Amino acid sequence: MLRNAFTAHPASVGESYGEHLVTASRFAFRLIAAGLACLVHAIFPFMFIKTGSRQIEGLHKSMVSHRSRTPTGWDYVI
Repeated sequence: MLRNAFTAHPASVGESYGEHLVTASRFAFRLIAAGLACLVHAIFPFMFIKTGSRQIEGLHKSMVSHRSRTPTGWDYVI
């Protein structure tokens, strides 16, 4: 049961646990960087005008083109 908790979702998107760890970590760091750029943009509207939206678009394209998706119950777990 516990092993399945760590492998079910990665398998549903065609990845091993390690591959999923690396991919999800890259996404997390890109989202953090985009969020910080958006925060700076909020204070200084002339900076990072399109950085956040470009990162989101790039991440979405990467996610959609990279994965073979098989829906599981894990899709809704946060």
